[in-house]
Amino acid sequence: MNASIGMSPIPARAGVGLKPEHYRDILEAAPDLGWFEIHAENYMGEGGPPHAYLTAVRERYPLSLHGVGLSIGGAGPLDRAHLARLRALADRYQPALFSEHLAWSSHETVYLNDLLPLPYTEETLERVCAHVDEVQETLQRPMLLENPSTYVAFAETSMNEVDFLREIVRRTGCGLLLDVNNVFVQATNHGFDAIDYLDSFPAEHVGEIHLGGHAEDEDDDGSALLIDDHGRAVADPVWALYAHALARTGPTPTLIEWDNDVPSWSALMPRPSAPMR
Repeated sequence: MNASIGMSPIPARAGVGLKPEHYRDILEAAPDLGWFEIHAENYMGEGGPPHAYLTAVRERYPLSLHGVGLSIGGAGPLDRAHLARLRALADRYQPALFSEHLAWSSHETVYLNDLLPLPYTEETLERVCAHVDEVQETLQRPMLLENPSTYVAFAETSMNEVDFLREIVRRTGCGLLLDVNNVFVQATNHGFDAIDYLDSFPAEHVGEIHLGGHAEDEDDDGSALLIDDHGRAVADPVWALYAHALARTGPTPTLIEWDNDVPSWSALMPRPSAPMR
């Protein structure tokens, strides 16, 4: 780890996902931005230009580490080699926050490029809690667990998603990452009230908020189907839900996710004269 890099708290301001397309713009402009978030799996190599740029960015800004490949909800054990690489990355860059998804993405030796849903049952709850405990013990730090974006529901589910998340927090001591776009996507796809979901969400355990764009599609029966694709600007209804969420959480570090069709830095960077809605 670079000797000048130490733990920095994440301010309750807007953050942006760090993309290779923007490395030079960020280092040249030194924008007035609260923090950056990286996908952990993009930096698990030993060195090269990505680490050189990330080190330079990290010396100037706090960092949040966001995992996409742990398969917290997977039926099998966590990948110990993956966990070791994650621990090395966290030790090297000392992120103030680490988060992962309530999802599964692997089965035995097969790894899927997707975040798949879980049935909310006692069996699943015990498995997820055991995995969260293992991650927190390995990293020697608490983690945040993100509410998912789903497109199907399981008939055998025995509790609702918010109660499931609340119980994970109670059993493991982890925190939560509230993805407001995921709430909107699920509310549309599954036909529930997004405000009711947010009102029941354990806001006191939220350490970070995500906002992002979604694509509009149709189900086989013609019903609206939203896809959480992070490929466009945040929609107005999601901004409205964000305002409602902030009324419950208070000021909270908020990430603008844009992972596909990434725009230029000038288009992505919030203007200083226009505060985040």
